[in-house]
Amino acid sequence: MKFSQPQTLKDIANLIHCDFVGDAHFPVLGMNEIHVVEPGDIVFVDHPKYYDKALESKATIILINKEVNCPAGKALLISNDPFRDFNVLTRHFMPFQSSNVSISPSAKIGHGTIIQPNTFIGNNVVIGINCLIHSNVAIYDHTVIGNNVIIHAGTVIGGDAFYYKKRPEGFDQLLSGGRVVIENNVGIGALCTIDKGVTGDTTIGEGTKLDNQVHVGHDTVIGKKCLIASQTGIAGCVIIEDEVTLWGQVGTTSGITIGSKAVVMGQTGVTKSIEGGKSYFGTPVEESREKLKQLANIKKIPELINKLK
Repeated sequence: MKFSQPQTLKDIANLIHCDFVGDAHFPVLGMNEIHVVEPGDIVFVDHPKYYDKALESKATIILINKEVNCPAGKALLISNDPFRDFNVLTRHFMPFQSSNVSISPSAKIGHGTIIQPNTFIGNNVVIGINCLIHSNVAIYDHTVIGNNVIIHAGTVIGGDAFYYKKRPEGFDQLLSGGRVVIENNVGIGALCTIDKGVTGDTTIGEGTKLDNQVHVGHDTVIGKKCLIASQTGIAGCVIIEDEVTLWGQVGTTSGITIGSKAVVMGQTGVTKSIEGGKSYFGTPVEESREKLKQLANIKKIPELINKLK
């Protein structure tokens, strides 16, 4: 998430009431999660296990819960609770805006697009030309939708990321200040849920088709011309490359990559990154030929036991 205007290190420290290490005028251009940070961004870290990863990332401002040696060319914000203060910054730079109308006056809707009754379109949404949005669809603030997109009834686009920190009193949610971006010629079935990024974009590439009841987690990037069948659940921060096929009831863990033109058979649990151009099956996931051989061999076990007897 980039700020509408550049900030300084001192400006940010004043917002969250914390100390800082570095030049007071050090430029701060945005805030992002570790996997999408760029120079000028703030990244937060609150566990020693991840200090080095944050300090060595592309981020040039590290919101951290301990004063450490500051790498050259970077700055530190010293907070006793970086998770909380990251939320403070999200509220400040991307505040929630309520709405009392079905289609926000700030939404931009292209020529030839049809919006069926009972659809909600939030603030600063952009929808391209010749789209068809069926009834009871909810499109949250800042969503961007390309041309010739079809979205079927009951789908929710732009819900919050499923991202929590466990505290003694319960779970504390990391606020979502990102977007959903849907490219041209995408088809989305009924009752799908596509979460926005925490700070970046959840993206569905051109020509991809989602069946009914598909869930796409925060900050996931789906490539072009993918097919994703019903009841598939894709976790957050997954990269699905072009022309991937996921059949029904596939589930993935977070932070993995599924290579281009991979085919994942139904009810598979994708527990790790997998190469493109191959077919996969089972939980934990394996190449389908190998997995089917294993299952065939398992069926032979009773026969082998009888021979041993």
